[in-house]
Amino acid sequence: MNRLLVVPILVSSLFLGASSPDTRGRLALQEQCSHDHRVWVGRVLQEMHTIQPGMTRKDLLEVFTTEGGLSTGLQRTYVSRECEYFKIDVEFEAVGRPGHAEEGRVTLDEDDRDVIVKISRPYLDFSHMD
Repeated sequence: MNRLLVVPILVSSLFLGASSPDTRGRLALQEQCSHDHRVWVGRVLQEMHTIQPGMTRKDLLEVFTTEGGLSTGLQRTYVSRECEYFKIDVEFEAVGRPGHAEEGRVTLDEDDRDVIVKISRPYLDFSHMD
C-alpha cells in the first residue's frame, strides 16, 4: 500500500473510533455523573449552611454528627450526616450550667440547649478516630 494513503487512513480511523457510540456513551455517562456529583455537593453545602450562630446544639445535630478527636463540651468538630469528609468546627456557650469547672477547666458536659457562638467554614478532611 502506498505510504501516502496509510497516514490519512490511520488519522481518519482515530477520529471515527473516538466518536464511536461506545465512546460517546461513556463520555455522556461521565458528564452525567459529574453533574450529579456537583448537584449533590451543592445540596449538602446548602444544608450545612442552614446552621448558624445563635442556633442550638440540638439544631446542629439534625444536620451533623460528632467527629472523633480532641474536643471539649464547648468546642467540637462535627461531620455532615451526608458525608463524613465534610466538616465544621463549632464553639458553644453553655446553657443551664457553668462553662468551666471550679478548677478552671472547660466543661466536658454537653447539652442540647447549648448555643452556637462560632462556626468555621465547611472544609474537607479525613476522619479522625479516638
